[in-house]
Amino acid sequence: MRNGILMASLSAAILAGAATQGVAAGDDMDRGHHGKRPSFEELDTNGDGAVSRDEMQARMQARFDEADADGDGKITREEMSARMEARAAERRERFLNRMFERQDADADGALTMEEMRGDRADRMFAKVDQDGNGAVSREEFDAMKERMHKRHGKHGKHGKHKRGDDAVTGQD
Repeated sequence: MRNGILMASLSAAILAGAATQGVAAGDDMDRGHHGKRPSFEELDTNGDGAVSRDEMQARMQARFDEADADGDGKITREEMSARMEARAAERRERFLNRMFERQDADADGALTMEEMRGDRADRMFAKVDQDGNGAVSREEFDAMKERMHKRHGKHGKHGKHKRGDDAVTGQD
């Protein structure tokens, strides 16, 4: 029974990791911390093959104007917060669209457990189950955590502190 609960918890964690990995892998390489990075052609507004200081300033002004909702030439905390929320909603919508495009096999607008699990979860589990015995030992789990720490740093990809040392098993 305890092994069944452990395996179910581990599977849930792997699925959550797959969704997170999907966001990172699904993002275009031209996406930065503050949104989609403009292409060279978008910055070179006059098409002369070079981006001038004036063209960069125009880009900055356009972004400022987008956030300055009341057009008074200042961005308040409320305007900045609204802009950040709008951009987060856009990112969430893109993520959901990509997720459903990839995983909704029958295109019914809903995901079954089988569709969510897919082959990705099996491949991820196989990577953690280094000896291929169909179960993840404490050593394999710790090795997976170490690989994740090396890849994303001690506190995860975005520097946020993760719950407990071992949120999946409930052990410290």
